[in-house]
Amino acid sequence: MADLFDTAAPTAPAKMQPLADRLRPQSLSDVIGQEQVLGPDSPLGVMLANRSLGSLILWGPPGVGKTTIARLLAGESELHFTQISAIFSGVADLKKVFEAARIRAANGQGTLLFVDEIHRFNKAQQDGFLPHMEDGTILLVGATTENPSFELNAALLSRAQVLVLERLDLTDLEHLAQRAEKELNKPLPLTGEARAALLEMADGDGRALLNLIEQVSAWTTEGKLDPEGLSKRLMRRASQYDKSGDAHYNLISALHKSVRGSDPDASLYWFARMLTGGEDPRYLARRITRMAVEDIGLADTNAHRVCLDAWETYERLGSPEGELALAQAVIYLALAPKSNAAYVAYKAAMKAAKQTGSEPPPKHILNAPTSLMKDQGYGDGYAYDHDAEDGFSGQNYFPETMKRGVYYTPVERGYERELKKRIDYFAKLRAKR
Repeated sequence: MADLFDTAAPTAPAKMQPLADRLRPQSLSDVIGQEQVLGPDSPLGVMLANRSLGSLILWGPPGVGKTTIARLLAGESELHFTQISAIFSGVADLKKVFEAARIRAANGQGTLLFVDEIHRFNKAQQDGFLPHMEDGTILLVGATTENPSFELNAALLSRAQVLVLERLDLTDLEHLAQRAEKELNKPLPLTGEARAALLEMADGDGRALLNLIEQVSAWTTEGKLDPEGLSKRLMRRASQYDKSGDAHYNLISALHKSVRGSDPDASLYWFARMLTGGEDPRYLARRITRMAVEDIGLADTNAHRVCLDAWETYERLGSPEGELALAQAVIYLALAPKSNAAYVAYKAAMKAAKQTGSEPPPKHILNAPTSLMKDQGYGDGYAYDHDAEDGFSGQNYFPETMKRGVYYTPVERGYERELKKRIDYFAKLRAKR
């Protein structure tokens, strides 16, 4: 009897297969994009070159190749490929999978177990993988669209390397479209502008693009369609896709850039375009709040609050009245002073944190609740800032082996002018002390 969870099954005739299945890569070198994961110097590339493949967590959005990569890894490593979904599998199913893998191992055949949506398993189910990973019964490759740091157990993460897969960019999607045209043996009936619009509709999802291409290629047209003709024919399809994706990526990009460019009229136009297209106002509330955080930041400390108040107002009033509050927030953001200094500082601090690893804080700012810790110098020499001149001791708070970092550089706009004065003031005091 065939293994219930094995994926080798009779395939439909080639002409009946969906385009996405017909174009499924046959080797890792055929995979489009993901160079940071599949390149020769990437973590996965090094593993394969040294024949030392370990358990993995593939983290990325839909349609970027997680399942395909897992299947190809099994082939590259000569492992039996077994696939399950955490949505449809329970404890009994896992026991069957582990038992089948144990029998294969006894016969000299390894198993690569691919678990789709692995974050859907609860803590106990995730713990169930550990002994089988440790004794070599399975090599686990999990796929998730959610942040593994929040959704997966620390014990599981410590036994698997997380590889981040990225959305396909427009160049990647164009390569995929060219492959599809070769497979279909005909070009898409689109102008250059309409072709670009089709790629943007996919929003980085290769599978979605192939589904769209399959639909477009079946049309009977006189000449090539322009973007307007494409949108008329794909309006319903695009709306359905956006509903489960990032929702009208090209329009939200236009809205975001109009706000960043301090153009309230263009901002309102794109905001209205999204609403009339059926966009969820809650999605817009979230995105405009993000704009306040990323592009205005501390230049106008009220912008964040305006967005949250507008969001709450929408929740209380609903549509269409509550949408006016969101529109007012959009106008406020467009006219607010702009600064991404805090955003840049955050990214710089994150980079430094990754580079410095596990450097401990300096001992003088560590608490010493026990005598042993006091003997080790914890808290020794700490200067209480409230007792210092001007309430500022000027002590070092970075790791002792690390050069002092400078990440936050305020701009000369809005409230950040005042913050810059304070930074300069403390810098002078620090230099004196």
